[in-house]
Amino acid sequence: MAARRTALTRARKAVNHTQESLAELLGVDRTTVFRWEQGTSEPLPVMWPRLATALKLAEAELVAILSRYDTHEIVSALPWLAPVPEDDDELEALELVRRVGATDVSSGTLARLESAVDDLAIAYPRTPPQELIQRVRRHIGYVNRLLDGRMTLAQHRRLLVVGAWLSLLGATVHVDLNQQVSATARLKTAASLAEDAEHDEIRAWCLETEAWRLLTEGNFKEALRLSLSAQQLAPVGSSIAIQAAAQEGRALARLGQRKETYDALSRVHRLVEPLVMPENPEHHYRYDPSKSVAYTATTLAWVGDSAAERYAREIISRLGGGGDPGKWPRRVASANLDLALALLVTDELDEACAATLQAISSGRVVPSNQWRAAEVVKAVEARQVPEAAELREAYEAMRRV
Repeated sequence: MAARRTALTRARKAVNHTQESLAELLGVDRTTVFRWEQGTSEPLPVMWPRLATALKLAEAELVAILSRYDTHEIVSALPWLAPVPEDDDELEALELVRRVGATDVSSGTLARLESAVDDLAIAYPRTPPQELIQRVRRHIGYVNRLLDGRMTLAQHRRLLVVGAWLSLLGATVHVDLNQQVSATARLKTAASLAEDAEHDEIRAWCLETEAWRLLTEGNFKEALRLSLSAQQLAPVGSSIAIQAAAQEGRALARLGQRKETYDALSRVHRLVEPLVMPENPEHHYRYDPSKSVAYTATTLAWVGDSAAERYAREIISRLGGGGDPGKWPRRVASANLDLALALLVTDELDEACAATLQAISSGRVVPSNQWRAAEVVKAVEARQVPEAAELREAYEAMRRV
């Protein structure tokens, strides 16, 4: 850091600029220039061309000043030095809105960030998790930088809420990728930010997401406990209140508690009955009627009820008609796995194999859900069905991707 500080300071003095005059030319505070030279913060990407011009350097020379001392560290801290992702334009636009505000974090910046959270949550069901996590990370990084700025208490709370939603979504994607350590860390961050912001809805979502993570690990009792805790915390009538009840039903099904499972399903159906289809039903944190059908299919399949077949077929027909999974490719893939389990109950083995192969070949069975496909594969193998070898081969190929 000392060498970098000397280089930046020398470059500034070489063109006869004080920290104050350079800050005025760039439209930033003197303390911002001071932090750049100290190495405690970095210029945002929108600032690079102007800074290079002010210092009478080629932009490549400015990059060299920063990167020659620790290239790996700089690339990690400054993702714009790596190949530019498409949504970096969004972050640059946010920075422009921020700079015209009276504080370091203007209401316009916060509104754009809140909108970005919704966009990412809407993208969740149709975006590969490996791609979505990169977008979430960049937005979290931007929020981290803004938290160092000046703002009112109201703005600070809004920023905390944005950070909590982003951390929660990041945790959800890490669960999908079967990255348990990262998922746990993100969930702790989301819960802490939500508690600071006194946002019970996000806190309840954190509990429900952890319940799902534990379900994928086979810890069904703890998943049930967290689902019940989430319902106690959830605002009445909220999407998370319904989602937590549905998660309770899935945990009960895995525990083999049939009566309690059906009771939970009945509660979910009563909660869903007055709902209308939201404007963006694919939004991960907004419960919609078709999600209830999908959860019913999974819950019934897990409890060994052949009635799951009807619900699974409804999802496949409604969301994946004509072979096009549309906005819910993952939900259609899960419905095919539910259908396969239901068909195994009635010994319709050929179609069960076909449905499982359809799910696997879709490329939409995320790592955290591969165990569900494995259940069908093992059941088919145990019955010595001729298609078992092909199914096993497809399953192993999916795991290697």
